[in-house]
Amino acid sequence: MGIDDKVVFRIYKPTRTATQSGLGNTNFWHLKIESGSYYIEPLMGWVGSKDPKKQIVLKFDSLEKAVFYAKKRNVKYIIEMPKNVKRLPKSYASNFILK
Repeated sequence: MGIDDKVVFRIYKPTRTATQSGLGNTNFWHLKIESGSYYIEPLMGWVGSKDPKKQIVLKFDSLEKAVFYAKKRNVKYIIEMPKNVKRLPKSYASNFILK
């Protein structure tokens, strides 16, 4: 069971979800398969795929480990670097400043 030549993997660092207050689960790099084969279910309009490999997401401690894994398996990959968000420190009193 080999990996298809048309398959491209995406290496990215996930952003925190809207319900996540901390940055705890954003320290890992993910390697996920990028496949364009999907279909739209005609009755409900749901998007589906017949490829079960699309559900697999591998976690790595660093970008170097993820790239090493992809090179070792001799697969094509794309690296998406994370966007740095500037966070300004705020105090609780700034919620009550009249504008």
